[in-house]
Amino acid sequence: MSQAKFIVIEGLEGAGKSSAIALVKDLMEKQTGKAPVCTREPGGTVLAEKIRDLVKIAEADDPLCDEAECLLFYAARAQLVENVIKPALARGEWVLGDRHNLSSLAYQGGGRGLMPLVKAISDATLKGFKPDITLYLDVPPALGLERAARRGELDRIEQQALEFFDRTRETFLALAAEDDTIHVIDASQPMSEVHKDIQSVLQSLL
Repeated sequence: MSQAKFIVIEGLEGAGKSSAIALVKDLMEKQTGKAPVCTREPGGTVLAEKIRDLVKIAEADDPLCDEAECLLFYAARAQLVENVIKPALARGEWVLGDRHNLSSLAYQGGGRGLMPLVKAISDATLKGFKPDITLYLDVPPALGLERAARRGELDRIEQQALEFFDRTRETFLALAAEDDTIHVIDASQPMSEVHKDIQSVLQSLL
């Protein structure tokens, strides 16, 4: 338990990430005796939060092209990793992330069809750095978007066509099948069952 770990929650819109993050934060605090450093992507630093605003808002007169979107996500991620995540881990503090690189691989790589670009930028900026554990909350896109719409107005990415989210989900699942540090949780279940599955996975790993 002395070695700090980086745990990330991933999922499509409406998968229940916020609720899962609250649960995992509590579990990590009980496990380590200290609250984890919590991050979100894009965001988590002063500059990265400004980038978050850029990628979330749709500008009718200057629409964000797919390649620029990808570059902005990695600019924000590089700031967060170097200025927050790595220093926290070096201090022995556990880190809990709301999204990380798997999101770019799925959304920009799979959803946008930019996988060669995404992998090249990922390799250049992260140099192999990755979470110790990723929990991917899997939900059919139609169900997830229905849930997201109930929360209020959808942002620029949430307004993409259903086919975009189908491709993104397929990529999430394909990448999870290739990486034993990524654990798939069925997020279409009632929230109580989702939380039981999360607890079971983390208890077995930690």
